Amino acid sequence: MESFKDAIGGTVRLSYKPGSFDTPPKHVLVICKLRGKWLLTNHSKRGLEFPGGKVEIGESLEEAARREVMEETGATISKLQFIGEYEVTQDGTTFVKAIFYGIIDEMVKKDHYFETSGPVFVEGDILKLRWDSQYSFIMKDKVIEKSVSKIMAEN
Repeated sequence: MESFKDAIGGTVRLSYKPGSFDTPPKHVLVICKLRGKWLLTNHSKRGLEFPGGKVEIGESLEEAARREVMEETGATISKLQFIGEYEVTQDGTTFVKAIFYGIIDEMVKKDHYFETSGPVFVEGDILKLRWDSQYSFIMKDKVIEKSVSKIMAEN
């Protein structure tokens, strides 16, 4: 397990094994690709980031990952791979998020993308591009760096 501070001062613990924390994940982060391009979404407040969100009651982590990607980008995932989990503690509040890697099967245009303006495709080295001001603070965390590096090494 690795520990570090996130971009806004929270304490982060990252593990690549499921069930590593006392609290089960109630959020998902899905790092996605379609035909070699990274699939992000443009969040209305935070900027460019990978899709993700809260797990709904009765939903598995995998179901939440697929739903969030569809809601925020209009994409259907053909292959979903568990990457890890991370716990963030800040100001006495703690949450746990599961990380997945998704290969996109198809895209559909939607009339509404919830709190985002829909899909954004990015080509190139996302670990370098993420430092641009249009990217969310979430993209600048070591969780993204470690997860993308793990995905690149394994795929």
